Amino acid sequence: MTVSLLPTISEFFGIAIRMYFDDHGTPHFHAHYGEYSAVISIESLAIMQGQLPKRALALVLEWANEHRSALEENWKRAMEHKPLRPIEPLD
Repeated sequence: MTVSLLPTISEFFGIAIRMYFDDHGTPHFHAHYGEYSAVISIESLAIMQGQLPKRALALVLEWANEHRSALEENWKRAMEHKPLRPIEPLD
């Protein structure tokens, strides 16, 4: 079975949340919205790199706060090259 290197684990309001295999460093996820993208720490929810429009960032942070344990679990799975689990979108 081939595992995608760019799996999208959630999508809501035009925002795609991805977690990459072979990513290293602080546990994080990638949020993409149009031409914007940001790398966000799972632990602190701080932007580590990039930027998002204010409203998109607020939605991403709300979603991540609600799903932090699922993000942590997916980070562990990604480091083990196991398939990632989808995470419920923001309503």
